[in-house]
Amino acid sequence: MTDTVALRQPWYRGLNRHQWNILLAANLGWLFDGFELYALILTVGPAMRSLLDPSQYPQIPAYIGTVVAITLLGWGIGGIVGGVLADYIGRKRTMILAILAYSITTGLTAISFDWISFAILRFLVGIAIGSEWATGSSMMAELWPDHARGRGAGLMQCGIGIGNFLAAFVWLYVGAFGPESWRYLFLIGILPALLTLWIRTAIPESEKWEQIDQRRRAARARQRSGGELAADEHALTRFTAADLFTNAEIRRRTTIALLLSLTTTLAWWGISSWLPPYAASLAAKANLPPQQWAAYAGMAYNFGGVLGYICLGFLADWIGRRPTAMLYFAMAFIMTPVLFLWTQDLNLLLLAAGINAFFTLGQYSWMPVWLPELFPTRSRGTGIAFVFNAPRFIAFLGPLFAGTLIVQFGGFGQAAMILACIYFLGFLAAPFLPETKGQPLPEDV
Repeated sequence: MTDTVALRQPWYRGLNRHQWNILLAANLGWLFDGFELYALILTVGPAMRSLLDPSQYPQIPAYIGTVVAITLLGWGIGGIVGGVLADYIGRKRTMILAILAYSITTGLTAISFDWISFAILRFLVGIAIGSEWATGSSMMAELWPDHARGRGAGLMQCGIGIGNFLAAFVWLYVGAFGPESWRYLFLIGILPALLTLWIRTAIPESEKWEQIDQRRRAARARQRSGGELAADEHALTRFTAADLFTNAEIRRRTTIALLLSLTTTLAWWGISSWLPPYAASLAAKANLPPQQWAAYAGMAYNFGGVLGYICLGFLADWIGRRPTAMLYFAMAFIMTPVLFLWTQDLNLLLLAAGINAFFTLGQYSWMPVWLPELFPTRSRGTGIAFVFNAPRFIAFLGPLFAGTLIVQFGGFGQAAMILACIYFLGFLAAPFLPETKGQPLPEDV
């Protein structure tokens, strides 16, 4: 079916069963990633109270920042490794390995015996979670048609918001089981392993990757035999990470995309990840159950995030990748003081959290929408994984810095506004990336 014909009918017509299956698999993989991630955000406070000596309680925000930072560091390492593996051993195989790994390590977190063992296991969970996203994004981009790729990516990305929402919903009930209830939430995290049984039979490998893998093997065989290589063959023999910085245009795209990714990642981990403890602190002042209101805030926030994820994909296919990203960065900055400075009423806080999340959490969809369209197939997994995850080597400092600022200022508001200035970086960098709306995926850039 040509794109011209496709544009005359609803965007979802013409999608085949394999394309819907890969959307479901990528969405569920990211959904369980979101569950594991938000389980940490929701339970790290109670977990630290369980694992630390009472004399250390005043420093709990600093311990929380450290654990979250370590998780983020692991995510960065695992994400880059996973992207490289996706380019060399396949998208499907890498996805299965990543889901199995984060299911097992999340379950093991439930038996942590001190804060150091907790942090080490969260580091391992981070490595596994980071490895999954690039494979799903690559497969979605390579299997879905050009005219609907943004919508598909937004629907895939909303999985993490659904997972976050489910974690908050489960915590609403599990959290009432006592001081050790955080362990039960991590035990539930073993369940995603069952998803891999379905992926093995229902999801095809990307044909684009299979073709480039055959060409890569042929080029390497020719190189070993001493044969002369053409320019495209030589590119295939390069290590995929090196390929990102050898070609001038790919290097430029990688650098600019890194600035946008740093904006999204540093801002979320440094600001929005503190919403549950912020809501809990307001509830405690009002003599209301802190964990219950932390769960409410998490549910409201992630409901707004799911809508933001989906809408970004649809907007990107409608008005373009560039203006959509700039809109989300601008609105994320505006909504930061609304949530963390100007809203003290708990009921209004839930509304503000949902609107804030539409832009601060929803903006993550620009990555699966835009990034696969910036890199050729030979290094697509590596490219999008590097851009998505490398900023975490800087962003992991965000929770540490934010924890220190919160202790210093005695509250969340001022710390949030200081870190929110990073949104200007993404807004100013976005115009320098090419507009790729409706265009075929690049093979040679």
